[in-house]
Amino acid sequence: MEKLWRIFPLHMREGLREAAGALHNMEEIRIRTGQPVILLGGQEEWFLLKKAEKTGCLTKEPAEAYRATAQDLNDLMVFISRYSLFAFEEELKNGFITLEGGHRVGLGGQAVCHGERIQTLRNISSMNIRICHQVKGCAKELAPYLYRHPKQKRSGIYNTLIVSPPGIGKTTLLRDMVRILSNGTRQHTGLNVSIVDERSEIAGCYQGTPQNDVGMRTDVLDGCPKSSGMMFLIRTMSPQVVAVDELGSKEDVAAVAYACSCGCSILGSVHAWGLEELEKKPVLKELIHGHFERFLAIRQIEGGMRQYELYNAGKERIC
Repeated sequence: MEKLWRIFPLHMREGLREAAGALHNMEEIRIRTGQPVILLGGQEEWFLLKKAEKTGCLTKEPAEAYRATAQDLNDLMVFISRYSLFAFEEELKNGFITLEGGHRVGLGGQAVCHGERIQTLRNISSMNIRICHQVKGCAKELAPYLYRHPKQKRSGIYNTLIVSPPGIGKTTLLRDMVRILSNGTRQHTGLNVSIVDERSEIAGCYQGTPQNDVGMRTDVLDGCPKSSGMMFLIRTMSPQVVAVDELGSKEDVAAVAYACSCGCSILGSVHAWGLEELEKKPVLKELIHGHFERFLAIRQIEGGMRQYELYNAGKERIC
C-alpha cells in the first residue's frame, strides 16, 4: 500500500494513509476537481477531512471535506505516469491505468476522438482509484463443486458462470477460484489456466507481470479484448481452463463456443441480478442454454454479507 500513497501530492498523502488505517477495508478513492475527496469502504462513504477542521482524517460532512484542485489531479497524473504521459498513451485511450500492486485508476476528462474512437484523454478532471484487495480463500468452500466427477469421460471443471450485480465481489471470487484451480488441492491436480484480463482486474498486471497471486500454472493476456484473447491463448498456451470477466457481447459468446469446441473449460462472470435476468437478455440467454453447466449466483444480504447459490444446468440448486 505504501507505493500507492506515493502517487498523491504530499498534502494529501498522510491523511489518506491514516484513513486507510482507520477504515481497514478501503475499496475506492474518488477524486474530482473542485469536489470533496470520497473514500468508499464496507458499503460506507466517507470524506477526507480538511486538516484545519479538527483532528482525525475522516468526516461524514461534505462541508468539512478537503476539495481536490485541478493541480491535485495534474500532480497525480504526473506521479502515476512517472513524468512521462506519452508512455501511457495506450492506457489513456482505454480510460484506466494499472499501478504497481494491482491498483487501478479509472480516468475521466476531455476525450480526444477520431471518428467514434477515443484516441486519448486530456485535462483529467476525475479519478476512481480502485484499491486491489485479494481475498485468498474466499472461494475455498465453493471450488470443490466445480470439478467434474472422476468417473466422467471429460476431466477438469464444469463450464461455470458467476452471476452477480456490480460491486458484490464476483471478480474477487473469480480470482481466487483461478488461484485454487491453478495450484491444485489435495484432491485435485493443478490445471493450466489462461486469463484474458481485458481491464487488468483479475491478475492486476503491472508491465505485464501479475500483481495478484493467480496461481503457479496460470498464464495472463493483459489488456486484450476477451473474444480475440480467448482464441489467441487457446492457440498459444493450450489451457485446460480459460478464465474471463464480464462476458456480454455476441463476440464473447462466439469465443466461448470456440473454446468449448477445443476441449477447454470456461470460468467466466457476467453482470446480472440473477438467472432470471439472464433469461431476458438474448445474448446472455445463449450463454445459459448453450455452454455453461454450473451457475454461481452472488447476492448481498443484510449487513453487507454475501450469499452464494450454486445451480446446475437444469437450474437446480446444488448448494
